Amino acid sequence: MTQSVGIKDVARVAGVSVGTVSNVINRPDTVASETRARVLSAIDRLGYVRSESARQLRAGRSRIMGLLVLDMGNPFFVDVARGAERAAREAGLGVMVCNSAQSPGEEAEYLSLFAEQRVRGVLLTPADATGRNIDAFRRHNIPFVLVDRVAEGTTECSVSVDDVAGGALAVRHLIDAGHRSIAYVSGPPGFNQVRDRRTGALNALAEAGLGPEHLRELPTERLDVAAGRDAGARLLGLADRPTAVFCANDLLALGVLQAMYAAGINVPDDLAIVGYDDIEFAAAAAVPLTSVRQPAVTMGALAAEMLLEETEEEPDGRKRAHEHRRVVLQPELVVRRSSLSAR
Repeated sequence: MTQSVGIKDVARVAGVSVGTVSNVINRPDTVASETRARVLSAIDRLGYVRSESARQLRAGRSRIMGLLVLDMGNPFFVDVARGAERAAREAGLGVMVCNSAQSPGEEAEYLSLFAEQRVRGVLLTPADATGRNIDAFRRHNIPFVLVDRVAEGTTECSVSVDDVAGGALAVRHLIDAGHRSIAYVSGPPGFNQVRDRRTGALNALAEAGLGPEHLRELPTERLDVAAGRDAGARLLGLADRPTAVFCANDLLALGVLQAMYAAGINVPDDLAIVGYDDIEFAAAAAVPLTSVRQPAVTMGALAAEMLLEETEEEPDGRKRAHEHRRVVLQPELVVRRSSLSAR
């Protein structure tokens, strides 16, 4: 096995000290041009690549931020990652993207990994509704920003969307289309987003003079297409089947749509469907899906920018003053065929 080239090898070939090689790499303006050229020539000949992780550990400043999301199989979180990566790259940083798979246990493991790697900070969409994972991670004194979640009970920064308003947009649209019996395919009830979207749905019913009995909740264990198909099967088994469905995200809505298609149920004439997130697949579905759009890319970029602000240092190495803040973005309803009956 070929032994890796180290800084001592570069110093030996260039005929300089290890300290001089280090200065050429990290502070080139402090080294005479002739010496600098000799060292760079040795680096090129030997194929030396500096150990960035070792340098970061010595400096105590990583050039990596962590991003831990609920489900990288959901295009919504892919868009969040795109926004975060764009903002990080502009600041000369990279992003380590991890997927908790909606599991508090896996979330805890990844947060431990981030702590071991001494990342600059973490962007986090929590999977653990109890907050225990966040409490444990906070002891490492690594800054973090909550994404797609309001920082309830904490002082940290957060970037989220007004999900109460989003839920109201969805159900108000269905009520305006004449629906009075609506199902809510909700996902895990422990998630704040699920609860807030339900609250918005109930608010819209109340505005129309309708009670909560007009919203029938169908909880699911996960927020994916398979869970949506299962909810669709349960919906089909109801004797008093609602005429419309609001789903907590688009993956659930696509699963419900698949179940209806397989059973020969016409969407939207027999059943109207509204999703949430407005992922790319929503518009490309067999029946284009009405959805509540979240500005996912903007959310990721803003969260990364807030984290960068928090981790900035003064020229003397002192942390800059930072005030935690909560940013709440507004959703938008995008109406497509799945909720527009031809009758």
